[in-house]
Amino acid sequence: MNLDAIHGLTQPDQRSCGPSSLVAAHMVLDPAYRPASFSREVLDLHRSLTSASYAGRAQLPWPRALGTPPWAVAHAMQSYAGVPYRTRVVRLGSHDTVFSAVVAALADGRPCPLYVGSTWLPRHVVLAVEPSPQGVLVYNPGRGSINELTRESFVAGALKIFGRWTHPWFVVLPGEEGRQA
Repeated sequence: MNLDAIHGLTQPDQRSCGPSSLVAAHMVLDPAYRPASFSREVLDLHRSLTSASYAGRAQLPWPRALGTPPWAVAHAMQSYAGVPYRTRVVRLGSHDTVFSAVVAALADGRPCPLYVGSTWLPRHVVLAVEPSPQGVLVYNPGRGSINELTRESFVAGALKIFGRWTHPWFVVLPGEEGRQA
């Protein structure tokens, strides 16, 4: 994957981390896709993702002020990747299994949005883009950076690379039918 294409791209406002991660996913999955304006594309996508339908599918509308709902992110990933995606809650005791699923998806060339936040709420969406020696590389639209998220920190539920957002909440993964053998 050419991660240089997304490195440095930052979300245009405080609520658009989800669509920023999705536009980056689209760019990673389709090297020919290059929006004329990253910010405009992100804001237009955010309006679409929070409406009553997206990509011809009905969905629960969502206030944009609350960010982007996980089901809309899964629908967008399916439209970009061509395989079904689903949302998986990261629960106590499931961290290692969920992280392994993320690594497997990335090994198949399928980026995975991650919802991270405080102890009480999911607050930020980032994009796992490829496996790395100690875990996975993650695009953070808040900074436009690509950093390594270690298995150790994910399993401990003590993320250190996203500022005050230290807990994993949801992972948007390709469905089993979407995995290649």
